Amino acid sequence: MASTPPDRLCNDPRSKFYDESMLERGIGIRFNGAERHNVEEYCISEGWVRLPVGKALDRHGQPMTMKVKGQVEAWFLTPDAEAPQE
Repeated sequence: MASTPPDRLCNDPRSKFYDESMLERGIGIRFNGAERHNVEEYCISEGWVRLPVGKALDRHGQPMTMKVKGQVEAWFLTPDAEAPQE
C-alpha cells in the first residue's frame, strides 16, 4: 500500500473515487489549517473539499454537500504496518 493518501478520495461507494482499502486505514484531513472530521470528498491538487450542509438530504436520501475551496492536507491515521488485515 502507498504511504500517502490518494490525490482525490470519496466516501460514497457510488463514486469512481471511492477506495475501500484506503478508507479502512482512516484518512485525516486538514482544511485551511483546521482539522475536519466531516469531509465527504476531497481533492488535494484542485484544493477543495466537499462538506455536508446541515441535516438536509437530497432526493436520494444522501446528505446535501457544498464544495469549498482552500488548502487541503491529507494523511493516513493508521500506519501501513498496522493496517487491518482480512
